[in-house]
Order: sequence, then C-alpha cells, then structure tokens
Amino acid sequence: MRATDRYAAQNRRARYDYLIEDTLEAGLVLQGSEVKVLRQGQASIAEAYANESDGELFLVNANIPEYKSSNHFNHLPRRPRKLLLHRKEMARLLGAIRREGMTIVPLSIYFNERGRAKVELGLAHGKKKADKRQAEKARDWQRDKARIMRTQRD
Repeated sequence: MRATDRYAAQNRRARYDYLIEDTLEAGLVLQGSEVKVLRQGQASIAEAYANESDGELFLVNANIPEYKSSNHFNHLPRRPRKLLLHRKEMARLLGAIRREGMTIVPLSIYFNERGRAKVELGLAHGKKKADKRQAEKARDWQRDKARIMRTQRD
C-alpha cells in the first residue's frame, strides 16, 4: 500500500478473528452516491464478507450509508456489491472456498492513485479461542521485549 492511497473503511477486527493466509486487491462496482459516501469515510465493513453467486464474487453485508445531500436516486446501504477480479484470481478464490472451507474477508476499502475504489481481500481461516489467546500472548511478549531492550539501552 502506498502513501497516496487513502482508506475509506478498515476492518481492524479481521486480523484478530481470522488467520489471513493471502491478500489481494479487487475492484468494486459502485454507484455514484456510494463513491461520495466512501470519500467521506462513512462506510463500515466490520461485518462484511465475500460470497459466490452464479460464478461471481459479491461483497455482502458492507454498510455504505445513504448519501445525505441526495434526495432521490440513492442506493441501498447493505446491497451486495460485485467484486472485479481477473479470471485466474476468481478461480483460485472460489476453489479455496469450496475445497478448504476458507472465508474471504474484506480488510480495507481505499482509493488508489488513480482515484478508483479498491477493496483489499484476505483469504482466511477462522481462529479458535485458543489461537486468539496465543496471538495475544505473542503480541504482549513482543511489546515487553521491546520495552526491556529500550530500558537496557538507556
């Protein structure tokens, strides 16, 4: 991710709840009012996931609220939004979902340097409670180790 990219929405909880094995970038089919709301940073993808329908992937349950300044031609806030992927990427993701029982979770929605809305998808396995505890322990140990190293240097 470059410094020119700007986040419109992030799913911070995804890395805590899921073990992300691979990430990729996908385009997103949006209406004009949805783009305006995304540029304002009002979207939420905390409960979103990608699902297959007729051989295509859709971003389901992403909440992009209605655009306040428009009185008509507004969009539905939780409508499924089509994801734009290359055919090989789509086949790989669909195969992983069907074979290995994996989940596709959106990690962030941002605008690239050309101003296009992109979604960063993570191919993930759900974590068990023990896995979450183990990850938290490792994170705490790294923090303590850094603190110890800082105090020894001073």
